[in-house]
Amino acid sequence: MRKYLPFSHARLIALLFFTAWLLLAQGCMMFRLTDKKAKAAFEKLGINLYTRTVQLNGFNLHYVQVGKDSLPTLVFIHGSPGSWSAFEQYLKDKDLQARFRLISVDRPGFGYSEFGVAMNLEDQAALLSAFIQSIENAQKLYLIGHSLGGPLAVKLGIQNKGIVSGLVLLAAAVDPKEEKPEKWRPVLIYTPLRFLVPGAFRPSNEELWYLKKDLYSVKTDLNGITCPVWVFQGNKDSFVPPGNAHYAQKQLLHSSSVSMHFLPGANHFIPWTHYQEIKKVLLELPYH
Repeated sequence: MRKYLPFSHARLIALLFFTAWLLLAQGCMMFRLTDKKAKAAFEKLGINLYTRTVQLNGFNLHYVQVGKDSLPTLVFIHGSPGSWSAFEQYLKDKDLQARFRLISVDRPGFGYSEFGVAMNLEDQAALLSAFIQSIENAQKLYLIGHSLGGPLAVKLGIQNKGIVSGLVLLAAAVDPKEEKPEKWRPVLIYTPLRFLVPGAFRPSNEELWYLKKDLYSVKTDLNGITCPVWVFQGNKDSFVPPGNAHYAQKQLLHSSSVSMHFLPGANHFIPWTHYQEIKKVLLELPYH
């Protein structure tokens, strides 16, 4: 015969579990690496990792860099959730280091860029535009955006036409009609249930809800892009469906060139699963 806990004991255990989750939720799943640990990991490979937090319009933006300031620049923009370390493998690559200054940012609300403070796409673009202008060195500069980082890269390309030389879009969410309704998201934003959402998933949930409307302005942005664009898309991507890549190709009416790379059998995580294919294109980017 099974023995069951008295009802009062079961409620107490449930209450303790619930309390523990509330206390721990913001301390886990942050997807970030401290500067100290990151520098130590790079130092073991003989690489000097430069880390810095800059204040832009009253906001603290954190980023990391390897390579000489005199070189052309690759700026990596992560998806949601995430942090600069999503592109750690690229920053450690000696071939890329030989050609480029490599910079990876913590988008607003993630990593060490005021963690937890979610922003819509337009506000993120305003902050990162100021950042792009602050690191401009009269050399070519390319933006590499994954997932939500893709439409952000498009907006930055429009706002910094005199600086940005090209865009590399990796499974980029750009088509508003490809977005699922996900009407449950506001419940996790505007009710006390938000406190149950752990770590980086809280700002992620908010910005992904904003994205439903934000993407309607991206069509105009895509139409206005004149620099070259390289689009990578997995045909088995369930987070950002392949229709997004077709939409981007259709809307990039004035780009000087659009290079499409459809990856058979690939899912959403192509920055890591198809690293070599992406690296090859990065090494072939116009250098002068």
